[in-house]
Amino acid sequence: MKSDLVSIITPAYRCASVVGDTIRSVLEQTYPHWEMLIVEDCSSDNTREVLREWTKIDPRVRLIEQPNNGGPAMARNAGLERAQGRWIAFLDSDDLWLPQKLERSIAFAKVHQASLVFTGFRRISAEGGEEGRYISVPRTLSYRQLLGNTAIATSTVLLDRDIVGEVRMRKTYYDDFDCWLQVLKPGRTAYGLDEDLMRYRVMGQSVSRNKRNSAAKVWRAYRDLEQLSLPATCWYFANYAVRGLLKYGRY
Repeated sequence: MKSDLVSIITPAYRCASVVGDTIRSVLEQTYPHWEMLIVEDCSSDNTREVLREWTKIDPRVRLIEQPNNGGPAMARNAGLERAQGRWIAFLDSDDLWLPQKLERSIAFAKVHQASLVFTGFRRISAEGGEEGRYISVPRTLSYRQLLGNTAIATSTVLLDRDIVGEVRMRKTYYDDFDCWLQVLKPGRTAYGLDEDLMRYRVMGQSVSRNKRNSAAKVWRAYRDLEQLSLPATCWYFANYAVRGLLKYGRY
């Protein structure tokens, strides 16, 4: 494991039209020590061909071709199994990083000896326009706080494997949220870097439909994955809903 290397894990499925922008945002990082592991999950479009061309541009961009479609959790795990870096970053195939994302996140993680760092971000439309208001993040989150405040956006996360060890995602309906809970459950703290360092692209669905889908997944995560009692589930879900209204009440 290389102590200065960041392994960027990117699952890719039917994203030929946007993944180039995502890769370009990594190539523009001010922090140079990274490898980008893009896991192509048997797309029905020409995503795989597009990605093969990108691997010719920079050897740090590596393509992993899945033999069968397994979904985002299995794709991320395929990348995690091949990751060589101390640091693990996640970047979805339609999202973008600002140039200082890695540099600022790593410096922040080292100062706080953080197991998990997450940052602020803005939403953009499918076409890359209509930039939304800044979504700020809390300074810290414990396991119990995360249950009621799903403030961690996947494409902002940086993990320190020297602290958390090897990480794998369970194949669930909310695999990323479940992963952050498992990282924090032993008593660790996630640290929020309240800086605008990522662009979250809203693809295919309306914002309101995305909210409904997320709410259903959160409820099931409480009940099925964390096996919370019904009163505890209602308590945390109420906190989640109120925070969501305050955060996303307007685009």
